[in-house]
Amino acid sequence: MNIFNKITLQGLKKSRTRTIVTVIGVILSAAMITAVATFVVSLQNYMINGAAVKYGSWHVEIPDANSSFVLEQAEDSRVANVTALQNVGYATLNGSRNPDKPYLFISGWNEEALNALPIKLLSGRLPENSSEVVIPTHIAANGGVRISVGDTLTLPVGNRMRGDQKLSQHDPYNAGEEILVPTTEKTYTVVGICQRPAIEEFTAPGYTLITTEDNAAPDSLTAFITLRNPYQVHSYADSVSDKAGYVLNDDVLRFMGLSGEKIISVLLYTIGGILITLVMLGSVFLIRNSFNISLNERTHQFGILMSVGATEKQLRNSVLFEGLCIGAIGIPIGILAGIPSIRFVLSLVAKNFANFMYENVPLTLVVSLPALIAAAVISMITILISAYIPAKKAAGMPVMECIRQTNEVKVEAKAIRTSKLAKRIYGLEETLALKNFKRNKRRYRSIILSLTFSVVLFVSASSFGIYLNQVAENSSIVVEDYDICFYTRDMDESGLFQLYDELKTAGGVTVSAYQALSTYSTVLNTSDLSSHFLDEYGGPIGYDGVSETVEVQVDVQFVEDSVYQNLLESLGLSAEEYSGQGPKMIMAGILPGHWYTQDQPMEFTLRSKTGDQTKTILATFVEDYPDLLPSEPGDWPGYSLLLMAPYDVKPQFDALGATVKPVKLGMTFKSENPGQSTTEMQAMIDGAGITADYDLYNVYKILEENRNISFIINLFAVVFTAMISLIAVANVFNTISTNIKLRRREFAMLRSVGMSDRDFSKMMRFECVLYGAQTMLWGLPLSGILSFLIFEAMKIGGGEINFVFPWSSMAISVFGVFLVVFVTMLYAVSEIKRENIIDALRDDMA
Repeated sequence: MNIFNKITLQGLKKSRTRTIVTVIGVILSAAMITAVATFVVSLQNYMINGAAVKYGSWHVEIPDANSSFVLEQAEDSRVANVTALQNVGYATLNGSRNPDKPYLFISGWNEEALNALPIKLLSGRLPENSSEVVIPTHIAANGGVRISVGDTLTLPVGNRMRGDQKLSQHDPYNAGEEILVPTTEKTYTVVGICQRPAIEEFTAPGYTLITTEDNAAPDSLTAFITLRNPYQVHSYADSVSDKAGYVLNDDVLRFMGLSGEKIISVLLYTIGGILITLVMLGSVFLIRNSFNISLNERTHQFGILMSVGATEKQLRNSVLFEGLCIGAIGIPIGILAGIPSIRFVLSLVAKNFANFMYENVPLTLVVSLPALIAAAVISMITILISAYIPAKKAAGMPVMECIRQTNEVKVEAKAIRTSKLAKRIYGLEETLALKNFKRNKRRYRSIILSLTFSVVLFVSASSFGIYLNQVAENSSIVVEDYDICFYTRDMDESGLFQLYDELKTAGGVTVSAYQALSTYSTVLNTSDLSSHFLDEYGGPIGYDGVSETVEVQVDVQFVEDSVYQNLLESLGLSAEEYSGQGPKMIMAGILPGHWYTQDQPMEFTLRSKTGDQTKTILATFVEDYPDLLPSEPGDWPGYSLLLMAPYDVKPQFDALGATVKPVKLGMTFKSENPGQSTTEMQAMIDGAGITADYDLYNVYKILEENRNISFIINLFAVVFTAMISLIAVANVFNTISTNIKLRRREFAMLRSVGMSDRDFSKMMRFECVLYGAQTMLWGLPLSGILSFLIFEAMKIGGGEINFVFPWSSMAISVFGVFLVVFVTMLYAVSEIKRENIIDALRDDMA
């Protein structure tokens, strides 16, 4: 070890407090970088495993292979497993309502395939021989053909042909360009109903029927190949492309970044990169300040070394060696601290992930050696960057400036002058503090920047959490009165009521109701609308600002009579006047995220298509309104007026026959166990053979998913902000305490000429106020602006939120800044007061 490194180690030992605080900062930095990197890897592994459970763990599918090809791939050293299914053939699905899916596709599965490929049985059992099949439930829901357990199917089975080319499930149906060539007749007994098999693409032309292997079936196989190293998938696919066509399992490969759709992996690593960058910024502040302080302490020492022949390179390497020493201690401890820390955080959010992503896949910690190496390298780069800046500065100092230490403070007399007003307001102690603040601007600037950084980050993170909670609340506000919802536009009312009587008997259901939603178009006189309405909502309804009338859509919500009567009672309205038989009705004006009301009732007329029947309505605006059925994609016209009416007056509106779109029929339920109730309802619907298009939502589960997402994001935001704040606190503590120690001769001189402890404390308290005031001057405006930018970004992204000025988080940050500064100052001053005045005056440290 050379003499310069020995001197560096002696300096680290001499300034133990600064060294310990700097090491703590490195530990926090390394721990956070390790935690972020490990979390990204763990989350990626969780999504890969979840996708594998849902879609299958295979990587390459060969849709049309023979047995010799399958055996050849099984012997390939790159292949871990091959699962083969028999392609029995296609049969026409008579009565299919889906023009793009006119076939049944019979697939023969062996026991290995049933275990390896995902299939969810809803009712019945799996096939036991080649004369039994399991059918997917979307034959009824999507194809409109009802097939029940126990039915017998006799099917002419063959191949789809386009000229001489045999087509597979991955070739979409093209009417007029292909024919079905039957080769045999098969008879099957339906023994079970399952969900759509994951291996069946949405564009597949045939509904997949699952049977067992048949030795007499043609030698046409679909092979699902799992590789030992998924990252060889493209080279493997290229090697087999000459022998057979292939399909990649993009649902799994996208999470590895191996599919054409890389947005998920790019987004994951981008977020991780942003977090690590923020950690590096905070760490550079801390570590750079530490080395700057170290440089201030060793300036005189560097001058002496340069005077006896030390080169710039030797001095620069001396400072970098200090950084390596600190990193050698802090980085391993930080990595060892980061792994259990992120393990603890993952244990807190694992259940929440299961509630909105993959129920049967645990979120576990995955410790990746490359991720740990990357964390160590990034941490060391952070330290070296922080050390290089002051090292370069140290190496370029003139020798005499270093020895005399005249380089730190270069100010003219006028630069530290104080105004006459300040002299009148402040006493001697405050004036001395103010002059010192002006004289050592560079030294104080790092403290102010560190404090400002922590304030801005804390307030911004708090604002982000507030807006996320608003988004979660707004997404659930229109469906909070029920747990399960069913709606359709294809069923008739008699079928709906028959199904309603059955569904409300599902286990756990406590409250049930039905409703209908009809949409009409009407012309309103602009004179009947308030100026506020026209100014704020004129654009969405297409008002040009000139016309005397404007056309808007009117939704009429027909609800169960008892629900309607309860609403009238809660609003204090007369049941006779608002019975729906007369002109008076209840209205709400809704724009997404907003309610519109006006004091005066609105009068308008609905007309039949022929114009011979009319319905005049005098609508009173209310703000308390029952929950609506969920909106379908593209279902919202931009602005809509909503009327409420009892179900028994629906025939009066039906007589108009002027609906803009088919009537939406719906049912809502409250349940003690929404998950179990939804499962039972789905089984009832499947058993009833409903072929109409419908939607059955477990709204409670959707709301729970929103809450879980909000909890996860808030937790990580709090943990991240807390860790960054710890780095900022360590930075401030390090900077202020060392700054005080560098002024020990100055303080000793003041005490030697008679400054009492009380006056000394008064001066230091005023310096604390100066630190806090400067921080608030920059930190509060910047954090307010950034909070508003976060609000605008989330609003542009579609969040229905209101701007909330971050008063509370700003107040907390103000209190925190002054607390940290005062505590640090008390610690440093107590150390100074314990020193002997004579020893401090003789010390040449500063």
